[in-house]
Amino acid sequence: MPELPEVETIRRQLEPELLGSVIVDCAAFDHPKFTPAHLAVGHRVVGIRRRGKYLLVGLAAVGAAPDPTHELVIHLGMTGRLWIEPDDHHALEATDQPYQRARWRLDDGRTMVFSDVRRFGRIAVTVRNDHRGLNTLAQMGPEPFDPAFQPEPLRRGVNASRQAVKTQLLSQRLVAGLGNIYADEALWAARVHPGARRITRAQAERLSETIREVLAAGIAAGGTTLRDYRDASGATGRFQMQLRCYGLAGHPCERCGTPLARTVIDARSTTFCRTCQRR
Repeated sequence: MPELPEVETIRRQLEPELLGSVIVDCAAFDHPKFTPAHLAVGHRVVGIRRRGKYLLVGLAAVGAAPDPTHELVIHLGMTGRLWIEPDDHHALEATDQPYQRARWRLDDGRTMVFSDVRRFGRIAVTVRNDHRGLNTLAQMGPEPFDPAFQPEPLRRGVNASRQAVKTQLLSQRLVAGLGNIYADEALWAARVHPGARRITRAQAERLSETIREVLAAGIAAGGTTLRDYRDASGATGRFQMQLRCYGLAGHPCERCGTPLARTVIDARSTTFCRTCQRR
């Protein structure tokens, strides 16, 4: 699933391409998760931001004030891709192309395309900052690079629950944007056992720092491609070449040499070091 670094990479690529463009037409796959794409028609793109793993395309009605009043919300799910095709690359109606779920025609003839093989993604159009209909987005915790993300609230949040720390990180309520890959990497770097149900102040300090470090490295590498992920230009990410823990069960821990172990925590495959990440 695209996580924060992958979504941020796509945001940075699309923003200069879309700013100022008017969405003049749309075709969408006939399913409630994708048909809201039509609601973006008649709006100008006035900004693109990211919240956790969501892309939020700021929209202003044509002829109205340039401040965004609505947002086109796109979640890529597990296999989603988003890109821009040149003029008349395909007919707008060609949503029967394999796995394409929405196509937005822009006023200069280009088309923004959203494809999603497994259909776990979704599209919505909301009033700006009103995400009450999108529970995960509405209840999302602070961004990892925001000053509001601090060790003590992280520690208190983990310790207030009976769930494993990794499950808590994946919930998006303590910090936004983490998925399986970067959670495993950050926990390994912080020497925190992914199944721990309480963390100390020192562990919270290390973990908040490694979360930021791992995500920053992922962004710098254009994300992680293990199977499906491609950025808006069709290129793969490069962070998979820097992985130290995720998916490396059986390989020696680069810190201590102990073979990395694999377990399942709340239905999520998890890799960790039995020696470096003790409970």
